[in-house]
Amino acid sequence: MRLKIIILSIAIVLFSKQVKSQTFSKETILISTSFGSMKLKLFNETPQHRDNFLKLVREHFYDSLLFHRVIQDFMIQGGDPDSKQAEPIKLLGDGDLKYTIPAEIITTLCHKKGMLCAARNGDDVNPEKASSACQFYIVQGKKRTDEDLISYEKRINKPLIAKIKEEILNKPENKILKEKIAAFKAEQNNDSLMVYFKIVNKMVDEAYLKAPHYIFPLEHQTIYKTIGGTPHLDSQYTIFGEVIEGLEVIDKIAAVGKNKDDRPLLDIRMTISAIE
Repeated sequence: MRLKIIILSIAIVLFSKQVKSQTFSKETILISTSFGSMKLKLFNETPQHRDNFLKLVREHFYDSLLFHRVIQDFMIQGGDPDSKQAEPIKLLGDGDLKYTIPAEIITTLCHKKGMLCAARNGDDVNPEKASSACQFYIVQGKKRTDEDLISYEKRINKPLIAKIKEEILNKPENKILKEKIAAFKAEQNNDSLMVYFKIVNKMVDEAYLKAPHYIFPLEHQTIYKTIGGTPHLDSQYTIFGEVIEGLEVIDKIAAVGKNKDDRPLLDIRMTISAIE
């Protein structure tokens, strides 16, 4: 299965801690490309990801690998070992090493622009959210509005909203409402369905606002509105480092021409080293 960063998150993680600053490892990571170089720091709070990444870097594992998947206003992804000798038309993203890294998801971190994160397989085959041993992505994202963040919160809370809707429709006092919706569906009476869906959705929205649900911390909201990022990935993937210099390189790589699989038409190779 290709290691992809899922654009729509469907899991809820309730935020219960104050946002705090992370501590950096002593090493500085240098990623060099034909579009320029980026300097990154790794987080001590994700020691397994930090140590694994440093090990691969010191073994020169990443040298000549590609940024094989780029999506503007989202992220740039690389680290597939199959990309080193890949033909231009080859679909990439399946390559990995023979192990995974246990998730080290820190809810005080958010997917702001420049964050270094571990790619992984989807929840359907990877419910523990274990990370790829080698594939990673760097967030580009974009600035978000208050309306954007409310919409993303609802996406993150999708299972909760679905549960609330089911509970409302199963209440004895809503039996007739549920029956009418079923009848309109059978008749394919879309106009009437829309009317009744509006009634149900209003009831769901009212219950949702009263129920405990995930809300982006104020600090994260400020980051997303001023710096930018990809809010819907929060608490789903391990964030283990941050670009401290060269954010413009992310923009340059994300803007290149690509094919239908989001692989750049021009090979963008990387060299990664650790500066002690």
